Formats: sequence, structure tokens, C-alpha cells
Amino acid sequence: MVQCPSTTLLHPTPISNPSAVIVLTESAEPAYTGPAAQNTVANGVSLTYVSNGGAVKCQQISGGDGYMTEADGNQTFMFSFGPLSGLGLIQHGLPGTLFATDFNQPYTAGPNLWNGQPNTQYDGTTSVFDPAVGALGANGAITDPAMIMNTGVMNGNIPAPLIAVDEDDEFFLTLSNVGMIMRPDLFEQHTVHWHGYPNASSFYDGVPDASLAINIGGSFTYYYLAPDAGTYFWHCHITPPEHLQMGMVGQLYVRPRQNRVPVGNSLFASLAGCAAVNGVQGSCPARGVPGVAGQQSDLRTGCNPAVDILCSVPLPPVDNGVMQGAYAADDPTGLGRYHKNDSFKYAYNDGDGSTRYDIDVPLQIHGFDPNFHFIGMTFNQEPFSDMKDKYFLLNGRSYPDTVGVPSTPGFSTTSQTNPNTGVATPNPNPATNAMSTEASDGYSRPSQPMPSLIVLSSGGGPPGTCGAGVSPCGQRALLRIADLDVSEYQTLASLGIPMQLIGFNAKLLRDQSGNNLYQTMNSITLGGGESLDVILDSTGVPPGTYFLYTPNLDHLSNDAENFGGLMTEIVILP
Repeated sequence: MVQCPSTTLLHPTPISNPSAVIVLTESAEPAYTGPAAQNTVANGVSLTYVSNGGAVKCQQISGGDGYMTEADGNQTFMFSFGPLSGLGLIQHGLPGTLFATDFNQPYTAGPNLWNGQPNTQYDGTTSVFDPAVGALGANGAITDPAMIMNTGVMNGNIPAPLIAVDEDDEFFLTLSNVGMIMRPDLFEQHTVHWHGYPNASSFYDGVPDASLAINIGGSFTYYYLAPDAGTYFWHCHITPPEHLQMGMVGQLYVRPRQNRVPVGNSLFASLAGCAAVNGVQGSCPARGVPGVAGQQSDLRTGCNPAVDILCSVPLPPVDNGVMQGAYAADDPTGLGRYHKNDSFKYAYNDGDGSTRYDIDVPLQIHGFDPNFHFIGMTFNQEPFSDMKDKYFLLNGRSYPDTVGVPSTPGFSTTSQTNPNTGVATPNPNPATNAMSTEASDGYSRPSQPMPSLIVLSSGGGPPGTCGAGVSPCGQRALLRIADLDVSEYQTLASLGIPMQLIGFNAKLLRDQSGNNLYQTMNSITLGGGESLDVILDSTGVPPGTYFLYTPNLDHLSNDAENFGGLMTEIVILP
């Protein structure tokens, strides 16, 4: 059973995207104007609560099996999660998370359910789905049990479907266990565990000892109220060393409230409010902004270091006057690098604009032991003590597949043909070069849809955001790096472009006095179960191709081959 209410007590107004053009920045998300008292009546009982905005969002995934293809051509059997909603978005390497009203629309076109409503396609350059471009849709959930089983089998992704929500969203995530066609002898249960995430109840934590697990043929809807911005990840918590090694791992991030502050409003005031908080006086009356409470006055997310040494986002020591901004005009190059009235994006509720960025780049580090997978596929007991990774992956791919592969002759394009328009998209899709694997119904679907290629413009950032006298401003990429490797520590180094580390394990690097502790470096190291937020700034960087790679040379290979591993490219355009 799929549960996705269009409204709840916390979010009584249904919200959907405003037109057939699906804006990737979620422009329909309500503005953040501070916590506000709300009153409602539920079953005859009057309830008073504090609302910070947000919306109801939903996503559906399958738990089963699949294949993925390595850069040396080897096919690897996986236990894996696959998409059952937002399939057009997932195919383009984007979050499959939808507003409830969009999620509750059925798929209406295409035998393989890749074509949805509206008939639009992301063109890979602009920040919107352009209806003039093509055929693939993003909306719709699969609600018929037969369709779930038919579509979910052998539909696994690596990484698992990307999830992205905004602070204050209520998120309903349905997991449907479709079983494993390659191992019909296994009756594997699956769960969803959001690693390091502050769940309100262990019932939805996905650890079966404290909650529950989902049997084959069953579905369960997890509920989350998104509290803290940052980069997380999720995985199955049934026999974690096995299921993580076999591929049941995915990316997850939470966007901060600060993204929703109305254009022209003070970031400091949105965090502190107008009254003195923790000894710091807000300045919004002097800026002509109405006197409203800030995030610090909300007991659920407020941060007072005097009483809570673990609070996540202390106030900056001073108000630096930074406002939520917008671009003055559309990008004159016509390349869609930025659009008028787009709000700036931030990694955290920093209050000073220091975590601003232009482009989200989720990067999931993973490793595979092909012997472990082969033994698992051939009905033998896996040797956990002998597990040793030989393939090293960024978003499920080894170099050069990390930057994309060309369209492959011989792959059917039927599964990407819109019967309403007759427009066919080559497989892999040229927008993302998604790597595909044929599923049990004969259709090829993207099994590794997320490329790791990073493309920035040294002059394509918002004017006036890179310091006095600096022009033009370059674009900034937020690398949301998570390591889900079972057996290895991993290092990534950047050649020619410094890396600014701003967050660790979904916490802003800031001391309890409000001072930023960001670090500038040329490499980062993290272990399994850790995440980092890193900003790459292209301002002043000469155009060309740069590399993000591991200096552990034995991790730059595909098993016995001397080509591949943890490496991708950073392309700087003029």
C-alpha cells in the first residue's frame, strides 16, 4: 500500500509545481518567513502548533535485484533499490522526490512506464524541464501491485534512487519488496535506514531490531519530518555488510530553510530574528523587514550553545549584511546557466551566505568485490572475512564511465519512445549518458543514471557574489560526498582547483561562538559511513579540464585492468 496524502495537519494546503515546466529548484516550495503559530481542529480536538512552512513530498522505490556494468565491460549482480516514481527524473540523475499532488498522478504512456505526465524532458543545460525538447516525463506513482512487481524486478540502480527534501517537509517514502528473480531461493527482507539522520521514532529508522522489515510482496511507507539540512545517505539495514556490498546504498540530502528566504531579506535576520538571541541583536528593523521570529526562536531547531554544546548551527558572531539574492537578468549567453528571479542556494542555514553554491553534485563513493557478488549469484555462501574491493566507483561508475559513455549501437530505443509524440531518445540518454541494463521485461533501463562529470563556468556565477572588485564571478559546485564503501577508507584529490570543506557528517563546520571553521585543501579522506560537503569555486580558474581523483593508485583500476577507478573530470568553461 502506497501512502501519500496531499494534505496533513502540518501542511493543510496541497502544493504542486505551477505549470507543465518542472522547475528543478522546487520554486513552488513556500517561502520561509519564520515560525508561525497555527491552529487546527482534529477529531474535535483543538491543536496549536508551530509551522515553518515546507510541503508534503513522496517517493516510491523497489527493493530487489539488478545488474550494473563496469568500465571494463564486466556485469555485476546486485541486491539493489530501484525507482518506482519520478522515473524521468531518476533517469537524468536527479532526485525522484515529488510533491504529493504530482506523485499521485498515474503514469499514462509507454509500456515500460518511463514516459509520464507532462510530456517533457530535461535538456541537460537549463534549470527547467523544457517542453520544447522532448518526450520524457517526471510525474506519477505506480499504485497497481502488478505494475509494481513487473516494473520493479531487475530494476535496480546504483546508486539507489536519489532523495532530496527541504527542511520542514513531511516526506513519505514507500519501499516495495519485489523479490529477486536471479535468486528465487532467497526470501530477503529489506529496510530503509537514513544513516545519521535524527528520526523522531525508531519505528521508521529501518534497523529491524528496533523497527520492522519488509517481506517479499509487501510495501511499507516510512515517514520523515525533515529537521536538519545537510548531506546524508541511506541503505538497507538487513545484514548491512552484505547488502551494502551488494549495492543497496543511495544518496540523500536536505536543503536548508535559508533557500526559501524571500529575495532581498537578511539571512542573519532569518536565522536570529529581530530580537536579541543568545546575546546577538538582529538587525531586520533597520532593514525595513517586518519584525518576525527567526529560526532560533523555534525550539525544535534553535541553537543556544550555552545550554546545548551539540547544536548544529550557531549564529554568526556578527551580521555581515548579506541578503538572499536573485540574478539581475537571465543569462545573456543563452546557455541557461542562471535565470532571473532564481533565489540563491545554500548548503546550510549559515546566516552569512558563506555556503552559497550554484550546482549540486552528489558523489557516492563505493567499492565492489566481484568475487563476493559472483558467489552470491551462484547460490553459495559469501565469504565475508575475505571481502576485498577491486572495483572503485563514483556514483556506481569507474572512470571513464564517470563522465559518461556514448550512445551504444544495438540498444533498443523503444523504452524511451513517447507514443504521443513519436520522439525517441537514444540509449544511453545523451543528456546524462545513463548506463543501462536490460530488465526482465526486455526493456533497457538506466541502471547507473548518475554521472560524476562536473561542468562549471568561470564567468557564469551571479554577479557581485565573489568579492569586491572581482569580475566575472565563477560558478560554485557543492560536492555532496558520501562514502558507503564497506571495507576501505577513500581519498579524493583536486588538481588545480582548491576544495573548501564546509560540512562534515551533515554538520556545518562552525564553533560554538559562531566562527566558521572551513578548511581549504587539495584532498579529503573519509571512511565508510561518513559524508563531507565541499565547495569548488571556478572564479579565476583558467578554462580547461581538471581532475578529481584518488591518489591511492591501486584504486584507479578496474580489477586487473589499469584504467578506471575513482576519477572524474571537472570541465571549466569560459
